[in-house]
Amino acid sequence: MAILLFLIPISLLLLGVAVWAFVWSVRGGQYDDLDTAPLDILRDDPPLSAPAPEQKDPPADALRSNDAD
Repeated sequence: MAILLFLIPISLLLLGVAVWAFVWSVRGGQYDDLDTAPLDILRDDPPLSAPAPEQKDPPADALRSNDAD
């Protein structure tokens, strides 16, 4: 029976934390738009664009031959 003196205040504290978290999430707009997220999974991804061709540096031998002349 003595354990109830410990468990009841702990349960009331946890209930208060849960109510506070719910009120905080409602005020923060967590539940404003419940329809968009489930529909996002059904949308197609945009097509991938082709990567730009890479520019290669001239070989180092070509630079040395020009410097020697």
